[in-house]
Amino acid sequence: MLTPTEDQMKASVVALILDSKTEEAIRLLSRWYRVSVPRLGIGVVAGKTKGVAAVYSQNRKEIMAARREFMYDPFVMIHEFYHHLRSVSGHHRGTEKRADRFALDFIDAYRRAGGSRGQG
Repeated sequence: MLTPTEDQMKASVVALILDSKTEEAIRLLSRWYRVSVPRLGIGVVAGKTKGVAAVYSQNRKEIMAARREFMYDPFVMIHEFYHHLRSVSGHHRGTEKRADRFALDFIDAYRRAGGSRGQG
């Protein structure tokens, strides 16, 4: 089996999330970056979710979407995966701006590959 290019992987992650296969997308990301797979949940973290779509809980190693529909939003899920990646790799959490750029890079790869759903 051929190893996908980075752009192919990124486009695949976005497509999986858009197809409601977020857990599979997160497993693919975790394999690619060689990190543990974060848990996924729907709910709120006290004092952390007012006005946000999702948060990453470093203590629980979990991405928590405020509502179910955010589980299928590539920008939201990839943004939060960035925080997981930074957390488990021993680096600081990373800035929101960097998490945004990380997610947008995946969406751009999806568009370059011919994806057309209105993301980003």
